[in-house]
Amino acid sequence: MKSTMDDDLIATRVRILEGRSSAAAELDRCLHAAAAQPAAGAFLRLDGAAAQAAAAAVDAQHRLGGALPVLAGLAVSVKDLFDIAGQVTTAGSTVLADRAPASADAPAVARLRAAGAALIGRTHMTEFAFSGIGLNPHHETPANVPWRALDAQPRIPGGSSSGAAVSVAAGAAWAALGSDTGGSIRIPAALQGLVGFKSTAARVPTDGAVPLSTTLDTACAITRSVRDAVQLHEVLAARPVTLPGRPLVATRLAVPTTLMLDQLDPAVARAFDAALATLSRAGAHIVETALPELDEVAQINAGGGFSAPEAWRWHRALLAEHESRYDPRVALRIRRGAAMSAADYLDLQRARADWILRMHHAMRGFDALLSPTVALMPSPIAELEASNEAFFAANGLMLRNPSVVNLLDGCAISLPCHEPGTAPVGLMLWSRNEADDALLDTALAVEAALARAAQA
Repeated sequence: MKSTMDDDLIATRVRILEGRSSAAAELDRCLHAAAAQPAAGAFLRLDGAAAQAAAAAVDAQHRLGGALPVLAGLAVSVKDLFDIAGQVTTAGSTVLADRAPASADAPAVARLRAAGAALIGRTHMTEFAFSGIGLNPHHETPANVPWRALDAQPRIPGGSSSGAAVSVAAGAAWAALGSDTGGSIRIPAALQGLVGFKSTAARVPTDGAVPLSTTLDTACAITRSVRDAVQLHEVLAARPVTLPGRPLVATRLAVPTTLMLDQLDPAVARAFDAALATLSRAGAHIVETALPELDEVAQINAGGGFSAPEAWRWHRALLAEHESRYDPRVALRIRRGAAMSAADYLDLQRARADWILRMHHAMRGFDALLSPTVALMPSPIAELEASNEAFFAANGLMLRNPSVVNLLDGCAISLPCHEPGTAPVGLMLWSRNEADDALLDTALAVEAALARAAQA
């Protein structure tokens, strides 16, 4: 895995701070990248003029001796799930296209703007954020950027934050605001060689975002490095992150053998095993553990989990009037929620709470858990567009590993673990809720160890 820290947001901010670049110059490069073929379909709306004005304002302030803001006038994209003042939030749909423009920024957007982000545009997404694949029949699906150099067939970007990942991978944005309900940040990050951090859900407000599951939704970001993930989390959560710099030799990491290692693509299995070997050589104490509680996840979610009934509550009136305008696959999944009774929903809440307690007990003594972020390599777009059977099979396996963390109300990060020049594979570090800082600290050490091994 090649380190990207020489070309991440923090390194670029340093160049601006030292006078070797400017926010305006960096934005011009991002706008050029946004118009190039690798970014095709990534943006549903490009806000070049507004982003240029934001970058110019940062440069003017800096020339006058003002402090350079944290995000330094650099381009950040926004998933079409979040309100931006004066714009219509459609959540990748045509159903919401006639809504009134938002009267204010969503809190997550407002925090990015206040930190000096140049909001470059609204990105493509699965309609209403309801799949891990990234297809959307209403808009051109952007192709997976790294796979363009590996395969003539356009491959899925991962979802639901599809355009978010493509905007960063294509160089059109330094970071991307997205959401994660069952892996929607981590899946596209893993498939495109990026970093995706899902914080504890309560850390960042989701007000001003079209909901999928009010229980599981998390507002978070895709970045180019773990240190950028720390920086974006500090902005979005409006809190400082404490990083003690604990070395890998002082960490104890668990590898669950139940569920998470089943049906792995051979390339995923090879990259994951190689990453574990690298971390072990770097001094990490890695322990395989059965964690049989993971076998209960399918039964807990058998009725559709939280997403189906909570989405049904939000969409039922719209579906009654406009179902023909929905992606049929999305409408099908939402309608599953209609079958869940209030008693079933309360039982689901109790089952989750009990499962979380038992998972916390089983996870004691470990600094983090390690798993492949997703089991599969990305399929060709055309293959999944053509077949419902192939789509739902791939979607289930894409969501399987990352969605465990949402059910846990935990935190997780996906970072690249593949060899340079090979197809991207994501390594997921995960932990319980409110363990965000310790997890990020461990992720920094893991990223550094993988980078050193790749350069050896």
